[in-house]
Amino acid sequence: MYSNSLIELDRAHLIHPVASYRGHEKLGVRVLASAKGATVTDASGKQLIDGFAGLWCVNAGYGHESIVEAAARQMRELPYATAYFGLGSEPAIRLAGELADRAPGDLNHVYFTLGGSDAVDSTVRFIRYYWNARGQPQRDQFISVEQGYHGSSTVGAGLTALPAFHAGFGLPFDWQHKIPSHYAYRNPAGDSPQAIIDASLAALRSKVEAIGPDRVAAFYVEPIQGSGGVLVPPKGWMKAMREFCRQHDILFVADEVITGFGRTGPLFACSEDGIVPDFMTTAKGLTSGYVPMGAVFMSDHVYETIAEGAGAAAVGHGYTYSAHPVSAAVGLEVLKLYENGLLENGVRAGARLMQGLESLRDHPLVGDVRGRGMLAAVELVVDKVNKTPLPASAEPARRIFDRAWENGLVIRAFGNGVLGYAPPLCCTETEIDAIVERTRVTLDETLEDPDVRRVLQA
Repeated sequence: MYSNSLIELDRAHLIHPVASYRGHEKLGVRVLASAKGATVTDASGKQLIDGFAGLWCVNAGYGHESIVEAAARQMRELPYATAYFGLGSEPAIRLAGELADRAPGDLNHVYFTLGGSDAVDSTVRFIRYYWNARGQPQRDQFISVEQGYHGSSTVGAGLTALPAFHAGFGLPFDWQHKIPSHYAYRNPAGDSPQAIIDASLAALRSKVEAIGPDRVAAFYVEPIQGSGGVLVPPKGWMKAMREFCRQHDILFVADEVITGFGRTGPLFACSEDGIVPDFMTTAKGLTSGYVPMGAVFMSDHVYETIAEGAGAAAVGHGYTYSAHPVSAAVGLEVLKLYENGLLENGVRAGARLMQGLESLRDHPLVGDVRGRGMLAAVELVVDKVNKTPLPASAEPARRIFDRAWENGLVIRAFGNGVLGYAPPLCCTETEIDAIVERTRVTLDETLEDPDVRRVLQA
């Protein structure tokens, strides 16, 4: 068992992301000590299946020695190389080439970042530069989708459309606009795929007209809305929104920070959706979370416009750790693992996961099951007819997470009673079945929660 001194040290000094500071001080930290495959072990020796791959990111699974060796070898040879001054390193150059070869369409240019948030921030800067280069500086308005997530940086958090990321921060900015989510389970248009697509197109058209067609710079969307509750759009939704943006000369940004690198099946979800965006952001699975790295994919026409607009002048955007050689070496090795069996295993495991979660629909608390590949959600309700969510008094985010933990499972428990799943692609059939079974036990225990029972019996 880890010592109380470590818990106290955490309380005193470590600020945890997206946490209630006072709540965390009260409860204390759970320390993870080791991990292998899809299993994590805490400092007390308790083993759990990581049904969320860290934070949607350890796609390859834990403990791959080849990844560790790739990082160590690069650290010995060249631990750092700036990409400023026209310098570079072999791993970063090769990784950019490998990614461009696999990206949809003409996304042939790659700018490396530290993660997803600064990848999104980078697109905002590139987009503003692009429109200035085209002689249309008035195109400075950006649109995203409610319940979408585009990072927690100052600019990205404004494009994010979740209340917790705005409250107290003075966000969103007045140039950041939203349209309603496609959220099929609770869509006012009903659950007809075409009706949802039509409603989203109408909302985007109305927003563009309200802002002014010559003012809109870009539209941001996730192929599947992750932090909003794993909201899967109807088939054809992404293509319809992409076509609208093309017709109205609005840059289309696909945020694949969560969906990229096998999470939904293929390497990129955009390929499955049959679209080529103007920009695509990635991170998380790019290095399987072993080291920090993100990437912005830029289409040919955007790159050429920026390059011609700048001429001999420098494009003034850069990060100290962009194209970091150790991160790039890890990215190259992770890509090999994906293509040498992990993607195929992820497809099989994803089908089994969805089948298993679907079997939970008969549970009294399960209102909806949704997902694609190894990205899924179960939405809990206390009234299936009226789709009434769990009461706030039941503290779904904390209590359900705690129950799952005690049952040997790590999942994401959202505050509205949605359970999120994103297991490593290396999961075996036995591990997938255990995720489902441990979820069922957790649901049974939640059914006995006094605050839940009170509402059910009312």
